[in-house]
Amino acid sequence: MGLHPGALPDFPWDSLTPYIARASAHPDGIVNLSVGTPVDPTPRVVREALAAAADAPGYPTTHGTLALREAVVDWFARRRGVSGIDPAAVLPTVGSKEFVALLPALLGLGAGDIVVHPAAAYPTYDVGARLAGATPMPADAVSDWAGNPAVKLVWVNSPSNPTGAVASREYLADVVGAARSIGAVVASDECYAELPWNEPFVSDGVASILDPAVCGDSHESLLAVYSLSKQSNLAGYRAAFTAGDPQIIAGLLETRKHAGMIVPAPVQAATVAALCDDTHVAAQREVYRARREVLSAAIREAGFRIDASDAGLYLWATRSENCWQTLDFLAHHGIVAAPGEFYGSAAANHVRIALTATDERISAAARRLVKAR
Repeated sequence: MGLHPGALPDFPWDSLTPYIARASAHPDGIVNLSVGTPVDPTPRVVREALAAAADAPGYPTTHGTLALREAVVDWFARRRGVSGIDPAAVLPTVGSKEFVALLPALLGLGAGDIVVHPAAAYPTYDVGARLAGATPMPADAVSDWAGNPAVKLVWVNSPSNPTGAVASREYLADVVGAARSIGAVVASDECYAELPWNEPFVSDGVASILDPAVCGDSHESLLAVYSLSKQSNLAGYRAAFTAGDPQIIAGLLETRKHAGMIVPAPVQAATVAALCDDTHVAAQREVYRARREVLSAAIREAGFRIDASDAGLYLWATRSENCWQTLDFLAHHGIVAAPGEFYGSAAANHVRIALTATDERISAAARRLVKAR
């Protein structure tokens, strides 16, 4: 029996329609910075791999090719400081959003179970709990849920969407310790990890939940979730994966086999190419860095304060007013951002401003903001 539509919140971006209409009336056109969808070309090395694998008449495996799983293992060792992952403990997913939405149900959670997620968070953590019939619980402090046996799943998101905050290894270790003591699973959404901007995260890297400094020598009860949408402009490919506890991965694999949740074979080949090529990731990071510098300077000039925003594709900004007032101000200048209320009541005075627009549109937004104050 499916959920009644009233059991889920309205799709938040639908509420932006009047702001988009108003911004679209600007003489120089709209600058839509409300959604983090890449606009730059998919790297040639990835497109060539996809094309070369286009002749794929047979069913691919749900577990993914060994080449894909080994590429994930190598990537974790090379880019994230995590070694010792068994290729069997890697599972490709159809993008990361479906995995976030379905994980509570795939773990068998239901009524009476609690799913913890950050207080300012991507809405799908909440939706996934509701889809399973479990109870979502927004909380940042470990003490808010530690020792509660009803907590079965804890989501962490570092770098954060929407705030761009990066969790320290010490904080993540506290989460892991508290979750293990009550038998809860920790799932870490890490899809912005290749986009750090500020120290110490540029030098030290963004910690994974699978980092030995976080979890010791065991991945028990842990899942790291990653997407290539951001680092490689692959949102249209739905290329993502999870890795971690071999027993949890085995259970997820079995369920996904029954449900036919399979990443297409050409996308699996493209994923391998993307993971094995660091050059395009570094180049794309510099594109975003330049856009970030232009936009952040203009946002501050317009009287905003930028909080957190240590990594990722967003600027978490405030004018110390309700986010809908800020959206009205931006729409008057032909700009659309995402209101903080999309991400929880704790975020009501912020807006999330994306870097995912062309250089020309970012420059247009910057010019308008500088003149706006």
